[in-house]
Amino acid sequence: MKLVLPLRQHVGAPCTPVVQVGDEVKRGQLIAKPAGLGANIHASANGKIVEINENEIAIEAVGEINMDDYVRLTSEDHLSLIEEAGIVGAGGAGFPAHVKFKAKLEGGYILANAAECEPLLAHNMHLLENEPELVVRGIKYVMEITGATHGYIAIKPKHQKAMISVAKACKNVEGVEVKFLSDMYPAGDERVIVRELLGVELPLGALPSEANAIISNVETLKNVTYAIEKKMPVITKDITVGGRVAKPSVYREVPLGMEIKHYIDQSGGYVEPHGEIVLGGPFTGKHGEESARIVKTLGGILVAVPFPEDHRKFGMIECECGAQKERLTELAEAMGGTVVASVKCKRMEEINGRFRCTLPGICPGQAEKVLELKKQGAEAIIVGTCED
Repeated sequence: MKLVLPLRQHVGAPCTPVVQVGDEVKRGQLIAKPAGLGANIHASANGKIVEINENEIAIEAVGEINMDDYVRLTSEDHLSLIEEAGIVGAGGAGFPAHVKFKAKLEGGYILANAAECEPLLAHNMHLLENEPELVVRGIKYVMEITGATHGYIAIKPKHQKAMISVAKACKNVEGVEVKFLSDMYPAGDERVIVRELLGVELPLGALPSEANAIISNVETLKNVTYAIEKKMPVITKDITVGGRVAKPSVYREVPLGMEIKHYIDQSGGYVEPHGEIVLGGPFTGKHGEESARIVKTLGGILVAVPFPEDHRKFGMIECECGAQKERLTELAEAMGGTVVASVKCKRMEEINGRFRCTLPGICPGQAEKVLELKKQGAEAIIVGTCED
């Protein structure tokens, strides 16, 4: 079994290998270090390094993977353990956790993002239903590191089983409680969570730290617990496999570097006819190939229906909250269409060179934008996400 570990699984530059081709490595052993902003990468199985290039390290795995067999972390204090473990935002952002958690939040808030907004994804809810205490303890550790006094788990009430499980896990834990999010997209957006839980409307481009808060995905917090309690680096990932597969499934703690086709096969294979593979969620995911690998930020492996034939001229409404212009163009062209015009949602405003939504989750009517696109020759409209 060959595991391929990309050297960039995080915000920042690719890591620098600290092993050479031919080296024997142990599961959990450090194999690449960041050059600047980034996060450590560790071997996810025992084996031999068989290839190194500027993008990835390949390991030929030997033997079965024993979940309790790995090289333990050696740091002493909690923040150093998080850094050594190579923890990044597991919800997809990939920002190095040790950098985020260096903030001082005296009297502030640690907000656990349990929105799991993207349709079809279910691995975060599976974690909360079955092992919520891992997340609760992770929140407490980050509260201790940052000096925060409040820990909120942000979840939608429709996830009733997970909500009840989390509430029980919080029952006798001082400072940690469940808070509800609206059932909308994108409830998991940082500015939405701050708005919904703390009543603070962050300015465009502002970070949650301006509301004396840090937001962290629930799987990221589980990894914090593993690093501190088990001295375990990030060498596994929770994923959802769904869409047109025979048995949509959640897989917990699969080895990083595995080929995604393996988990499509584990889920009973394709339901025919099938279309493209989407890596991530339906709104913000990207086109993927069977040969793509499990990485620290991957949550979903979704098999789509085939694209319909549609040779019309398309106009697109760009939106920060969902698929971006490049992806919308890809979708239109995959159907056989041509993009003839593009406009931005009326809520989009430029800040520091990037267009952002002024009120994520509160979508405006787009009639004037549709008329504008039609004037430019659009026969059909494609949007990333819009509730109107």
